[in-house]
Amino acid sequence: MIAILGLLIGIILGIFFDVNIPAEFSPYMSVAIFACLDSVFGAIRASLAKNFKADIFISGFFGNAVLAAGLAYVGDRLGVPVYLAAVIVFGGRIFNNFAVIRRLLIEKARAH
Repeated sequence: MIAILGLLIGIILGIFFDVNIPAEFSPYMSVAIFACLDSVFGAIRASLAKNFKADIFISGFFGNAVLAAGLAYVGDRLGVPVYLAAVIVFGGRIFNNFAVIRRLLIEKARAH
């Protein structure tokens, strides 16, 4: 549930504070956001499966974001659009986690 709370706080802060990110940083930010969303969906999945661990979530959340943005930066310096591969991988993982979350919620609803 800490993941959902953090997501809601982030959305509320994003609505009330006007944050402008320069256009040249948008590929890095998009990859970092996808990495963070992947961690959030993974945390929700783990929470529903009753094996959530906060330290794993927090380290994955920040570690994935920094690693993904760093790889996107290195790829940009090398002239290779690595951020596209990261977006595809994280997007796939997000959809996979969502599918598992959906199944777990449906199974819980059927059990009651």
